[in-house]
Amino acid sequence: MKNLKNALLLKHLYHLKDLGHRYTDLTIFKEDPSDLLLPNTMEELRKQALNCHLCELSKSRTKVVFGEGNENADILFVGEAPGASEDSQGKPFVGKSGELLTKMIENVLNIPRSEVYIANIVKCRPPENRAPTATEAHTCRPYIFKQIELIKPKLIVTLGSTAYHYLTDDSTPISQIRGVINQQPDYIIIPTFHPSYLLRNPSAKKEVFEDLKKVKSLM
Repeated sequence: MKNLKNALLLKHLYHLKDLGHRYTDLTIFKEDPSDLLLPNTMEELRKQALNCHLCELSKSRTKVVFGEGNENADILFVGEAPGASEDSQGKPFVGKSGELLTKMIENVLNIPRSEVYIANIVKCRPPENRAPTATEAHTCRPYIFKQIELIKPKLIVTLGSTAYHYLTDDSTPISQIRGVINQQPDYIIIPTFHPSYLLRNPSAKKEVFEDLKKVKSLM
């Protein structure tokens, strides 16, 4: 949250500069905490994210990929960042990875995809589908934490190492931590492989199948 506050404060200072204020003015600037808080409704949070320009990714994105699904879902899936298909449509997991994720949800958990919520750590596509930098992830991360606060899921399935790392600050490799129950105060996190990894390594699907069976047993 500190990174987001700093970015919002810097944006405010630039706005004051454009209005003719000088940074050498003797008037002491007092931060109003209410100006730096994220909205308490999903719709207002979405509007803020769609107009976010707090990191470099806003310059190259086509669309912000906020997230979609049941806003009262018991299960939240969190990925890394949008890809090319997601960037063009503004929706999470709509390419080949999305097709596989849908099959994972509907064939293993036996619930419609529309009954879960799906989002990413970073809301804008990194160029060339690279992993988000630490600065990008930490700047954007308050949005996913606010989504969690609003949705109140019982289970969070993190897809890949990046999602798990930025939700828990645990850098354990995904190959070692996948399927392990991480009990948080208000929800459980279960990490597993990202669908894009499964497309490159089909043999790992059986491990994800076991992870999702564990999710189903906890539902």
